[in-house]
Amino acid sequence: MAVKFFGQFLVENSLVSREALIKAIDLQDQKNLKLGEMAISMGYVTQTEIERAHNAQMSKDMKLGDLLVEMGILTLNQLNDVITRQKNTHLYIGEALVLVGALSAEKLQQYLADFKADQAQYVSERIELPGSIANNLVWEMTADLTYKMITRVLDLQFRPGKCQTVTTVDSNFMMAAMDLSGDVEARYIISVSEAIQKSVAKAILREDTVDDEPLEVLEDTVMEFVNVVCGNVAAKASQMGVIMEINPPVTIHPPATGLSVPTGHTGLCFPIHIGEDNKMELIIFIKS
Repeated sequence: MAVKFFGQFLVENSLVSREALIKAIDLQDQKNLKLGEMAISMGYVTQTEIERAHNAQMSKDMKLGDLLVEMGILTLNQLNDVITRQKNTHLYIGEALVLVGALSAEKLQQYLADFKADQAQYVSERIELPGSIANNLVWEMTADLTYKMITRVLDLQFRPGKCQTVTTVDSNFMMAAMDLSGDVEARYIISVSEAIQKSVAKAILREDTVDDEPLEVLEDTVMEFVNVVCGNVAAKASQMGVIMEINPPVTIHPPATGLSVPTGHTGLCFPIHIGEDNKMELIIFIKS
């Protein structure tokens, strides 16, 4: 047993076919517009204005809609109109499966209850650090900002797993790290599979495909994401009265046996579940 998405749960338990799930996902993609896309479709903004707001979002801990209002691109009433339209037209995967004829409404409710029971032990509704961790509010903020940037900058849907204390970090396709110093000392690491590395690259480079990009460019985009997150973390820490200095990011290619937590450090691992066979983790090595 492990963290699953609802569609994956249904397929693995032979409750719907993979073909039906793909059909439902395609229907979702047609119906569910992102906030920027919805605002454009309603004639409130242009693509250029959305791109300008996305660029500003890289250095600001703000939702896109709030940032559009702050920048004077949307009025508050227009933002509320867009959000209302999004809510009224949003299609969940279970609803899509009903619409494509893969499930009945009654079965959907039963399977949703079964899914929630199955996943209760794996998914955390809030960030909770295990045991007694020094400067715990700083590290909770760090995880929270990482999650926000995955959504806002990378545009990836995910489910956060429960934070665990580790002595060894599992190997992965690549890791990008940044050392933090000042009032706190730690190493911030993002660990990604090959597929997630490409997703990060597509978001950072704003390209539909990165298949022809050299490996060095793909690795640079993961380091750039780490740079963006840690820049925001340092700014937020300053507001909390904590001085945090950041250093240039580096690439790590861990051995197959994994990456050991350095002596004198506490290792925290935050699993980030993005989909089947896609592995991403936030790891923080905190100096004791």
